[in-house]
Amino acid sequence: MILTLLLGAMISGPVLAQAEREDAIWARTTSDPITLDGVLDEAAWADAETWVIDYAQDAGIPGSGWKTESGWQPVDPTHATIKFLIHDNQLYMGAYVEDQSIGGSAEFNRFDGLLMGMKDRSVDFYPTPQAEYMYTWWHDELSDPQPVGTMPGFIGAWAELPHGSPRTPEQIAAWDAVTVVDGTTNDDATPDVGYTVEMRFNLAFMGYNANKPEGEIIEWNISIYDTDWYWPISTSSFSSNRVWWQGPWGNTSWYNEVRIHARPDVTVGSGPAPSLEPEVIIPAIDAEVTIDGQLNEAVWSDPAVYSFDIRWDDFQLVAGYDAIGPYRAGQYQPEVNGGEAFVIDPADATVKIFHRGDTLYMGFESRDQVVQFHPDLNRWDGFIVTVDNREERGSDNQLLTHRLSFQVGPDGTALPQDDLLNFVNAGDAEVALFLPAGTSVDTLGQQADNGYSAEFALDLKAIGYPAGLGDGAFFFGVLQMDGDSFIPTTDSYGTRTWWYREFPGACCPVWAHLEGEMSPVIGDLNPYAGRYARLLSQSGPSSRPQVSFAMPERNNVQLEIFDVRGRLVQRRALGTLAGGENTVTLFRDQRPGDGLYLYRLQVLDPATGALRGALTGKTLLLK
Repeated sequence: MILTLLLGAMISGPVLAQAEREDAIWARTTSDPITLDGVLDEAAWADAETWVIDYAQDAGIPGSGWKTESGWQPVDPTHATIKFLIHDNQLYMGAYVEDQSIGGSAEFNRFDGLLMGMKDRSVDFYPTPQAEYMYTWWHDELSDPQPVGTMPGFIGAWAELPHGSPRTPEQIAAWDAVTVVDGTTNDDATPDVGYTVEMRFNLAFMGYNANKPEGEIIEWNISIYDTDWYWPISTSSFSSNRVWWQGPWGNTSWYNEVRIHARPDVTVGSGPAPSLEPEVIIPAIDAEVTIDGQLNEAVWSDPAVYSFDIRWDDFQLVAGYDAIGPYRAGQYQPEVNGGEAFVIDPADATVKIFHRGDTLYMGFESRDQVVQFHPDLNRWDGFIVTVDNREERGSDNQLLTHRLSFQVGPDGTALPQDDLLNFVNAGDAEVALFLPAGTSVDTLGQQADNGYSAEFALDLKAIGYPAGLGDGAFFFGVLQMDGDSFIPTTDSYGTRTWWYREFPGACCPVWAHLEGEMSPVIGDLNPYAGRYARLLSQSGPSSRPQVSFAMPERNNVQLEIFDVRGRLVQRRALGTLAGGENTVTLFRDQRPGDGLYLYRLQVLDPATGALRGALTGKTLLLK
């Protein structure tokens, strides 16, 4: 009976919005070699996924931004198009930058070019560190004015010092590029048109293997520098600025990063690229919670609640985090009392999260045997949740990040700090802490405690979400603070252990989706009218269930999958499919747990997007 009602609701269709990923892109695989000549004339480039970056426009939430360094606002603002391909475990980037005034200088921020960063997985360090790739007209080894016709140079992880020195064969094998300029550099007598860069990153040198069946997610970012009317300088139009996609720097990691997805079966000839789903789905659950810190409501035991553990020195746990989580999680032990004592009682906690309507709920269970209060941040017991505002911007035009902090107070209650204190005082948030039997504060390790738990609730409208949560994109990270004090005091320490993002401004938050509520569309929108599409067959219980169907002509097809409670689990745009018989695999990446699921295939007019038909059914997923 429940399934019948749910299928009926699916026919009328839920009103759900889900943001397209603006921090991720596919690099399609090509079997044909690419000649690095700056021309981009290989056929594969025509089928490569493309991203556009414009100055003073958001290249993609949450970390993209722009900044004027000097001079006037640009009369010729940056307009760049970049593309990606994979060949033989090499990442190729093609970039075309429209620019009427191209050149460089010995002075920083007086040049054109590309500053990039890639996370280096070849080193055994977490979170994975950033390696710099700087390819610009910044030539501090030359004198100003720079020679007419000068081309960009290489600086960073795969370049020699001092700048301008010849690179070694190994450095060239790791990273290389060729640029073609449509114009004349360092000479503004005649306006230029732009420049084309063809660049190669050897992924093996950085610890990636895009050839393995499951592929890779390459962590990367780019900033485009643009100086105009400097050769010679024009007092009325000189401008120096930069615009970036997700992260601004090459030698350090700020705000966010681009996730470049690559997989051998996603090729230049494989049709529409798979949909890039959110890294985490935060469920919508209709359950009331009393914010008292106890986690005793039934919802906290509901397996539908998204949860994860944070544990000091547990690298096996971290390896199981979703998406790029294994590479962005980290830990740090600051000096306490002049040293770093042995961690006797490592941080160990479970974090749970869901939302009800416009309110976000989080539960924390810390298995801490030495619960304490200390005013020094490095010795807190508590948590810091970082969340991005969907309206307010930071100083670099990126989404502003809020620091929602609370610690164990001296009386065993929650002590809100930073932005959480402001939200609590404004009535937009609640936080509470609970000490179970056997736990007391500040016993200096003389008796083992039984940990503590906490709950907090946040009205998401207070951080820029509309009622109903809009597209549902949500960016956050969680940090556990664990301070333990002992006698002698030299045995005391503090640790920080985090999931995804440590502090505001750091890379990187998870791209999460706040699951929408199921609500039927009003009106006569029966997708079965005319039996436009027809179900042919579907597999039985399977680890990779498939559905075959037929439609009379070419259409766009979208797949939605729901659990038996009617909650959205996945949504994928399958692209444009030909008329006739088609077979689709229901689950691709980030498969949920085994069990019964409902699916809906929507058939849409490729020209207008109008709904032509739909097919619904149920499937049993086995792991």
